[in-house]
Amino acid sequence: MVRIEPFKEIEGVYRVQGLKPARIATRNLTPGRQVYGEKLITYEKVEYRVWDPYRSKFSAAILKGINKLPIGRGFRILYLGAATGTTSSHVSDIVGDEGIVYCVEFSARALRELIINVARYRRNMVPILMDARLPEGYRFIVDEVDGIYCDIAQPEQAKVLADNAEFYLKEGGFILLAVKARSIDVKKAPREIYDREVNVLRERGFKIRNIVNIEPYHKDHVMVYATYKP
Repeated sequence: MVRIEPFKEIEGVYRVQGLKPARIATRNLTPGRQVYGEKLITYEKVEYRVWDPYRSKFSAAILKGINKLPIGRGFRILYLGAATGTTSSHVSDIVGDEGIVYCVEFSARALRELIINVARYRRNMVPILMDARLPEGYRFIVDEVDGIYCDIAQPEQAKVLADNAEFYLKEGGFILLAVKARSIDVKKAPREIYDREVNVLRERGFKIRNIVNIEPYHKDHVMVYATYKP
């Protein structure tokens, strides 16, 4: 029998008891609707969306031990690399109608899918067709945020995140950076790349809280959790 229990370390995330392998879920902000074919579970008259760690690096990081993230209902999140909405929709579930998710995406095709399939049904998602390397380009849309989630296939991933933080992240706010080693340099060892990106964050005023390797869900990836004090 499947049961849903709060994941105590992170508000708005739930453990799915009775499924193997281990899975987590978020409360569906749009009951009856799926985003990427995820399993829907109704428990005690509430619908939840199972959060697939093979489709979402955020889910993988939680299952691999990243926890105590300062996120929950009413939070304002800047999401860099929102793509078609797989992970950003779960962030939307977590922050609820009182929060907001600014979804920055460079690909017009991906953003169109996000708008048509996801954002049109979720009032708390704001799609933005822009290059995350140019954060000044969306100053007229984005207000100060509580956290930044960055998942971009670009070199200098930490620099891009830090540049955005200078514009938008409140003092003491948090960041999550999915470091994709192979998107930065295919010739160097992943560990060398991870260390370099983390050092960039330290130099730009971040305090590193946790780093988790998210294999086997995503090869050559780590998730970095840090807080900001410029």
